Amino acid sequence: MEKTVGRASPSPADRLPRRMSSRLRKSPLAALLLIAVLALAACGDSHTRVTTGTYAGESGANAPYLDVGQLIYQVQLSRQLNPYNVEDSAYLQGLPPAEAKLGPGEEWFGVFLQVWNNKSRGFPAANPVTIGDTQGNVYLPVALDQTNQFAYRAGIVPARSRVPVLDSVAANGPTQGVLLLYKIHIVSLDNRPLTIRIANPLRPLQSASAELDV
Repeated sequence: MEKTVGRASPSPADRLPRRMSSRLRKSPLAALLLIAVLALAACGDSHTRVTTGTYAGESGANAPYLDVGQLIYQVQLSRQLNPYNVEDSAYLQGLPPAEAKLGPGEEWFGVFLQVWNNKSRGFPAANPVTIGDTQGNVYLPVALDQTNQFAYRAGIVPARSRVPVLDSVAANGPTQGVLLLYKIHIVSLDNRPLTIRIANPLRPLQSASAELDV
């Protein structure tokens, strides 16, 4: 799937003085060094800012910043959750009674996000944020009540701020992100990679996606 890179910064060549550029053209070694710098710069841009399409990284590591509308999203971590683990049990607080138990062949799966608003006014966060496997199974997040201090809330992200807010329980937690909790079929773990899709709530056809680390 094609990926589009946005907000590219000026290339190293654009920042070189004209006199230095003319010298580089006369020096084969210097020219080779310049090519290497340009290659690294291009790689860095494409791996950090994506507006559409899919970015995989290495098994989901080095997750990109996903531009969706006016906000920027970054996956901090994604993994299976064990309700019998002390840390994971805190992420499972606030489940509605109808969703509290796993059915046969089901597994809890968590995605931890940071959301950034660098604009001068507030904008709504994406809702819902879905994940899917390679066989077309798509999962919606489970709604968690206010007792869960890690949960992702799809409200307005204030100007010049981020979610989770600094000094909150989620920001100071192990993942430093807010939680999207999914109840998925275990078979989906065999149909990897899982992919997260984030759509602009103001323009639903505008979205970005990234493969998750599992």
